[in-house]
Amino acid sequence: MKIIIKNGRIIDPSQDMDGIGDIHIENGKITKIVVRRNGETEKRRAGKTEGPNGKSVEGNAEGHSVAESPRQREIDAAGLFVMPGLIDMHTHLREPGFEYKETIKTGTAAAVKGGFTAVCAMPNTNPVNDNSSVTDFIIRKAIQEGACTVYPIGAITRGQKGEELAEMGIMFGEGCVAFSDDGRPVMNSQIMRRALEYSRSFNVPIISHCEDLNLSEGGVMNEGLLSVTLGLRGIPAEAEETMIARDIALAGLARGRLHIAHVSTRGSVRLVREAKERGMDITAETCPHYFSAGEKAVLGYNTNAKVNPPLRTEEDMEAIKLGLKDGTIDVIATDHAPHHRDEKLMEFDHAPFGISGLETALGLSLRLVEEGVLTVGQLVKKMALNPARILGLNKGTLRSGSDADITIVDLKKEFSVKAEEFASKGKNTPFDGWILKGTPVLTMCKGKIYE
Repeated sequence: MKIIIKNGRIIDPSQDMDGIGDIHIENGKITKIVVRRNGETEKRRAGKTEGPNGKSVEGNAEGHSVAESPRQREIDAAGLFVMPGLIDMHTHLREPGFEYKETIKTGTAAAVKGGFTAVCAMPNTNPVNDNSSVTDFIIRKAIQEGACTVYPIGAITRGQKGEELAEMGIMFGEGCVAFSDDGRPVMNSQIMRRALEYSRSFNVPIISHCEDLNLSEGGVMNEGLLSVTLGLRGIPAEAEETMIARDIALAGLARGRLHIAHVSTRGSVRLVREAKERGMDITAETCPHYFSAGEKAVLGYNTNAKVNPPLRTEEDMEAIKLGLKDGTIDVIATDHAPHHRDEKLMEFDHAPFGISGLETALGLSLRLVEEGVLTVGQLVKKMALNPARILGLNKGTLRSGSDADITIVDLKKEFSVKAEEFASKGKNTPFDGWILKGTPVLTMCKGKIYE
């Protein structure tokens, strides 16, 4: 079937493209882009493209697609922004093992609702994705039930116990695009060194959950005056920063590819910036909650604001924004961590860490555009192009010949966050009731339309 998206403002950092125009799609691929710049018309037709370094999974979930003409459909995007489909390189889909929290079906449904056309599934499932059998299960399940593309991320160590390396080579061959023990750090420096050496061999990143468990032990929120006032044990910023410093040193020793997950402190931003200035092959991400909500969100013992690393201070939030602005932080990821309602109703000390983030990420991130921290193009780069480049995926672009993964956004449309209406099973968000501006009005995954 042929689809034409007409009259939209096309934003594609991979081509330095920003202009009003049309996108032509056929059989799930972009065939031509016609952009009108300063009264001139520029046409870009299909050409040769490179494939990804890992296997992708095309979703086919039912119940989301709109009716389509057997011949051609025209979509009028006048007044709307048309951009490459967003990519979340840090998602917890929970399946297998924790289907009461989330499933591949519900998690990918939440993704497309939030404007994401691809997500990377973290390995802290049950069993852990530390072998090719689990990797294969995720791939097959996503083919059967997923609404968007799913890329598995394999565990660094067996069972995420930090004691011995997992079957990294076999999992890479099966389709894993990165490796991480996210949820737990690799405390053994020798094992982390070996993992980084393997990353060089496979040319994939090691995604590091930077946390010194000895410093963070028993902590449930940011350490400071507020944690003392609330009578809660704190997690100091140094628990994150000391491990970032260690992993930067190990990446230099191993000449490996290091990606720092969920940066939350100003000291962490400084460490990453200094490493990049030395020319090291390091990338980093943060999440919308780290530049949108500070530690005060836990007042009233709000467990929906309990996340690891914890929400930090206003100074940390400003440093995160500066890191995004100057390019120190490459990616905005969600760290989507859905939990069952009953788990978050427990006492603050005992409730699990995590925020359900797929359906609020774009709206929260667009606040950076309103504040002048980023342009729309820079935001698309951090939420689409950079994740694709870091992971070696043929995604994050509107180039002719690429998959028709497209997000159409109304930047002026406001919406009220209603957790109860989330497509995700996880309703755990500190942003319930917030008014956000910028709504994905259409998400297209390999030509399949979700509205």
